Amino acid sequence: MASRSRVFKRTALISALLLSFAAALLTHRHGVPQTARVASLHPWKQVVAESRFPRTASATPAPAPAAQSRDDRHSYIVQAESASAAARAVEQVGGQVVADLSIIRAVSASLTDAQRAALERSGVAQLAVSEDRAVRSSSVSGTLPPTYYPGEVGAVPLHLGGVLGTGVTVAVLDSGLWAQHGPLESAPFQNGTRILAQYDVIRARTQPGSYAPAPFYNQNIDDPYGHGTHVSSIIASSGLSTAGNYQGVAPGVNLVAVRVLDGTGAGTYADVISGIQWIVANKLRYNIRVLNLSLGAPPAGPYWQDPLNQAVTAAWASGIVVVVAAGNRGPAAQTIDAPGNVPYVITVGAVTDNYLPMQQSQYSLARFSSAGPTFEGFVKPEVVAMGGHMLAYAPDDGLLAQQFPQWFNAQYDEFTMSGTSQAAAVVSGAAALVLQVNPNLTPDQVKCRLMATATPAVNANGTLAYSVFQQGAGLINAQAAAYDSHASCANQGLNILVDLLGVHHFGGAADEDRNGNYYIMATSTSTSTSFLGALLGKVTNVVTSLLFGVPAGGDGLSWDGTYPNASGFTWSNGYTWSNGFTWSNGYTWSNGYTWSNGYTWSNGYTWSNGSGTSEGDGGGAPGAHVTSPP
Repeated sequence: MASRSRVFKRTALISALLLSFAAALLTHRHGVPQTARVASLHPWKQVVAESRFPRTASATPAPAPAAQSRDDRHSYIVQAESASAAARAVEQVGGQVVADLSIIRAVSASLTDAQRAALERSGVAQLAVSEDRAVRSSSVSGTLPPTYYPGEVGAVPLHLGGVLGTGVTVAVLDSGLWAQHGPLESAPFQNGTRILAQYDVIRARTQPGSYAPAPFYNQNIDDPYGHGTHVSSIIASSGLSTAGNYQGVAPGVNLVAVRVLDGTGAGTYADVISGIQWIVANKLRYNIRVLNLSLGAPPAGPYWQDPLNQAVTAAWASGIVVVVAAGNRGPAAQTIDAPGNVPYVITVGAVTDNYLPMQQSQYSLARFSSAGPTFEGFVKPEVVAMGGHMLAYAPDDGLLAQQFPQWFNAQYDEFTMSGTSQAAAVVSGAAALVLQVNPNLTPDQVKCRLMATATPAVNANGTLAYSVFQQGAGLINAQAAAYDSHASCANQGLNILVDLLGVHHFGGAADEDRNGNYYIMATSTSTSTSFLGALLGKVTNVVTSLLFGVPAGGDGLSWDGTYPNASGFTWSNGYTWSNGFTWSNGYTWSNGYTWSNGYTWSNGYTWSNGSGTSEGDGGGAPGAHVTSPP
């Protein structure tokens, strides 16, 4: 393996010849007391990756909880006015503090049923107790054709012009990074390693002191599952294809690997939040500009009440572009996974080239790709990218390679997977290329340019081949986005600071009519509304309440939730968005406001119209998505 790693490195060299203000508002400066006791997380609340495998070899399911005894403990996320206050509250009822989650004013805690009940009766200010939910990866397997995805999203022209993502660091929060770094070790035109840091959240939790006293993050964390290495390779591989092109979308980026998923691709909310917290805390140290999250789970309530979503929102507020897999529960409507349902982040759906690379007329939306709108009315995904039968570097001793040897090429240590995990990785690489060309862009501006230059699939008559709720703004084009000038077309009407503080939350412009059709509600462009918008700084419910429930005309955005069997369409920028990107705007969520079809939440945060927890079609390999507890 070592020789193979040297071959990759030599080939690449030859071929090339604060936390944020928002996070600070949420974080208590003292964190969790040093004396806090540590306990193991209960195994049945897990997080998993957003890739998929065939039904005949599905990912290992999370074990069901054993019958409870009086002493059985479960893992929870406990929030209060500060992480210190949460830790004190847990210890006062006899619970055990597991980890500091200061980024969301919380701790991970191990509690018995009696301790949880006592905690909820304690009267602690701003107390919120959430189950430590499960997450898993999101990919789908296929055959082993040549991979052309950098060219299919417009990255190759940038490579030829010297734009490789150099100087930009992408953090990958996943199942780890293989110790045999291969084409991930070095970047073109650079000496030494470009893997700046590796942090194992699971090791830090189970082996207290493993990173103390000095914060050294240069130890290999390895990747017993294989998903994290595969995703990282799609983003950053400096290996050369037989066509002479780089295999990765951004082969010059620096990498930070954070392991939060175990050897089966499963993990917990608490570990993922800990990983995000570490990334935000070390953002300036490693110049982390992009965070890839190829994981998710079916939403269990409003986006703003989900602890993982809160951490993701804080990361965006800190200045990090967060790219999230949409999920693999499509093609039905309202199947977007958390944290992809966070309105601020870039949520990515998957496209396949159907084994006909570089022939756009043959591309189609992957059937497994999750679709919007979210239950809060936001259009998701924002964009789509290649995610079908993606060939990338992966460990030969990982669980994926062992379970699916037919998709593993032992000669080159490359594995084929499909999923929104892989599509998210493509967009993370594209975002890094955009940031090399435009290093001063904010996350909102990066999102705007990727959306503004995307090309939707359209029929011969100019209508959308797929709904905006399936493809968002369309297939990304990295070259166009890198040299675009749009700046204010994403996250308009949203205020991330008041959202994080709980002052206001937001809803989108999507709704469902009585016949089950999803549509974009009309928005006003009148002088009076524009005046009010300028006066108030955003469109308020005072204005939009007169407009909500009225379908917008002329956009072709109405959708009955089915998967179209379209053919012969093109991915073209010739489609005119007559309403611009008004569908990406947010509107203040007033107390008691519900969409016209009555989307509300019960006290247990179960969607009143059904949670949609099915896994979709069974055509692929597991990736990272958050799953509901048993």
